[in-house]
Amino acid sequence: MDFSHSPRTQDYLKRIRAFMQTHIAPVEAQHLRDIANRTYSADWTQWTVLPEVEALKIQAREAGLWNLFLPDAELGAGLSNVEYAPLAEEMGKSFLAPEIFNCNAPDTGNMEVLWKYGTPAQKEHWLKPLLAGEIRSAFCMTEPDVASSDATNMRATAIVDGDEIVINGKKWWSTGIGHPHCKIAIFMGLTDAQASRHAQHSMVLVPLDTKGVTIKRMLPVFGEYDPPSGHGEVWFENVRVPKTNLLLGPGKGFQIAQGRLGPGRIHHCMRCLGAAERALQLMIERGLDRIAFGKPLVNLGGNRERIADLRIAIDQARLLTLYAAWKIDKAGGMAALTEISAIKVSAPNVLQQVVDAAIQMHGAGGLSYDFPLTALYAHARTLRLADGPDEVHRGLIAKMELAKYAAPRAKPKESAA
Repeated sequence: MDFSHSPRTQDYLKRIRAFMQTHIAPVEAQHLRDIANRTYSADWTQWTVLPEVEALKIQAREAGLWNLFLPDAELGAGLSNVEYAPLAEEMGKSFLAPEIFNCNAPDTGNMEVLWKYGTPAQKEHWLKPLLAGEIRSAFCMTEPDVASSDATNMRATAIVDGDEIVINGKKWWSTGIGHPHCKIAIFMGLTDAQASRHAQHSMVLVPLDTKGVTIKRMLPVFGEYDPPSGHGEVWFENVRVPKTNLLLGPGKGFQIAQGRLGPGRIHHCMRCLGAAERALQLMIERGLDRIAFGKPLVNLGGNRERIADLRIAIDQARLLTLYAAWKIDKAGGMAALTEISAIKVSAPNVLQQVVDAAIQMHGAGGLSYDFPLTALYAHARTLRLADGPDEVHRGLIAKMELAKYAAPRAKPKESAA
């Protein structure tokens, strides 16, 4: 296997770095200060999109740095997972960059679902404006009343009723639902409780202006509401949409989920590693600049060893993620289940370790808005639950590992006596 950057990746990396340095970096610091200084509250109806962010999106699209995640040469960049992974890492160094390049979650995952499983009409109505950055989307899966780490626990329903789908249930942690441009949600619900375990659920396209859809509240993460996107609790009460809004068909929810999560986790993990690189850089710069007890901080308390260990951890996680990307490219997501779960555990934990060390190096300042570390920490800790908690992924890895040695063994012979 070869993880060296292809000529296309090298070209995009060069252009992304230049764009981020020239256009995004000067805006980002002020953008984050503006968010911190505004009296953003749980009332998402008052959230606004900053015009400078929208202007940067136009510039990025004109520069050809748009929809780079999509492996379709006509609609996106047509890159493989291995080719795109370094680009996702570079974008992960910035809070704004993924959105500026139209490569942000959950829109990327939703666009991939529509691209891979959508009908021509669904693509025209929803994929086209998402690819153009004209609207945003949400993914409604996790529920407040059940242990959603086991997705088969879902109680929300999507029942076929003639030419319609009737939707009922509560969802929460629906990222992006508070964005002023969020117009569509992909809803996963129970369709046939009598079917086999992984054929009971369906995914349905639900326009947010449909009667019966109510955003009840935004949920804070470590006290922050993450405007202007947010994470919301949404209730669906006798919501009716046309049967044509079904994705792929009744009972195909888990099949779609498997197709969605593989590449999406590559993107998440590589963005994690970009964020980890940024945190490590901030840690080292702080340690070199600040003097305590007559020495730079990097020369005190084992900090050099910590820096070395973090360098090793980041590089190990990157190689594991690239291996998972390579395996998906070669054999598909089902052949890389162990590796996909492994990077989902590894990358966010590495990011959390690096940010924690960086906060410690910055002292009390690391807990403030003067540095991006608290936001990075919240991001890392959140990702250890998003797309499944660490324990679920470790369980899958162990299950597949044990299966390698589960061949039937000969039973001991009974005594003749």
